Amino acid sequence: MAITNHNGMTLLELELEGACLGADLHVNDILGDAFGAEAEIVVVPVSRIEPAFFELRSGIAGEVFQKMEQYQRRLVILGDIAAEVNASKSLHDFVYETNLRGHHLFVPDREAMLARL
Repeated sequence: MAITNHNGMTLLELELEGACLGADLHVNDILGDAFGAEAEIVVVPVSRIEPAFFELRSGIAGEVFQKMEQYQRRLVILGDIAAEVNASKSLHDFVYETNLRGHHLFVPDREAMLARL
């Protein structure tokens, strides 16, 4: 993981490879790392997201986002999820509303993330 700064905010950026959020990596683990790094924003690459996360009925996404908000941390899902969004209207709506609100973000690449933060 890397600790970076952008516009006065500290970001905890997970590597491309490793345990998947929603499977063997749990939101509590990420929160512990974020608190340890004093990071307000946690950036998780799509490659580190359990596929069931994008199936909203699984409840994984809701649990993760709720826990991040509860502990006043922002979550950025970094990478291309166009196929998943195109395959599910409910996911499309969830991503749209999440990005509209702007607290948590789904972004296709690092440049888009930095522009939104």
